[in-house]
Amino acid sequence: MTEKRKLYLYEALELRSEYDARIKTLRDCLPETRQNRDRLSFTREDEGRRRPSPDFDLAEARKNLRNLEFKRRKLNAAIQEINYKHRVDFSGEAMNLNEALEMRKGLNERIGELHTQVVKSAYQRVIYKEGRDIVEENEVTYAESMKNLEDARLTFRELNRQLRKASFGAVVDFQDE
Repeated sequence: MTEKRKLYLYEALELRSEYDARIKTLRDCLPETRQNRDRLSFTREDEGRRRPSPDFDLAEARKNLRNLEFKRRKLNAAIQEINYKHRVDFSGEAMNLNEALEMRKGLNERIGELHTQVVKSAYQRVIYKEGRDIVEENEVTYAESMKNLEDARLTFRELNRQLRKASFGAVVDFQDE
């Protein structure tokens, strides 16, 4: 029998994803979930009635589901705790993992906005009016918007590397199975 040990953050995140997949599988096997799914879909798998397979124990499935949901809550709480306790240095600023994750989320959204700006600035708007063209200049030049996008991407990459590095060093207070 292998010895139980605490998990690194990256392992805890992988385990949480595994728990999510197991929970989804068990929920999808429950008759109440199946009825809701059938009600929402326009086609039915078959017209006949269904009953549990001989080797499927509904009570055992519900018990396993409750146990997995409990474990997932405890694991998630442990992950959140380490997200607030563990600190990373980024651009000369010390911040906890939660702040860094929020910063990464904001940077990702900003990259999307800058992408749109680059695409828009690649062309000028031309309005044909009374035999002549009126050209509307872009608010931000293509070169400037492209530089802003690249700077944001490099910042995102560096922050993401710091987060990954932290996930290999931070230990989550949760016993592996």
